[in-house]
Amino acid sequence: MPLITVIIVLIVAGVILYLINNYIPMDRKIKTILNAVVVIVIVLWLLQTFGVIGSLNSVKIT
Repeated sequence: MPLITVIIVLIVAGVILYLINNYIPMDRKIKTILNAVVVIVIVLWLLQTFGVIGSLNSVKIT
């Protein structure tokens, strides 16, 4: 995956989180949970993209 694609995805995710945090009225606890989930998903995606962890397709949530 080209580096420019990774940068664009990170910028878009950051802008979406910024907009959600500033313009959608939610309880602060919900915003904190939402931010944590998004950061964890992005970190896992980056680790998979750069080959640090294997494919996440074999992970099954039951």
